[in-house]
Amino acid sequence: MNNFKILVAVLIAIIVHLQYRLWFGDGGIVQINHYQSRLDELALQVQEKKERNAALYGEVLDLRKGQEAIEERARYELGMIREDETFFQVLE
Repeated sequence: MNNFKILVAVLIAIIVHLQYRLWFGDGGIVQINHYQSRLDELALQVQEKKERNAALYGEVLDLRKGQEAIEERARYELGMIREDETFFQVLE
């Protein structure tokens, strides 16, 4: 009967050890959940970068097409006007 108690104690110790490793050890459930959340964050960042790159690529194509896109950009970003145009500034 004494040997049976020792065997039960050893088995419980092994089970506790294995459960600890499963939940908190290297590659355990806690670490996997942390890695999964980090992976989700990185996937979101990648999607945002892809959308930004697509917008920039569209802008590059517009600039390659002709003078209209270049002229529009120069007007709004640099405040340029043509020689035959008159500039009006409205103060409120």
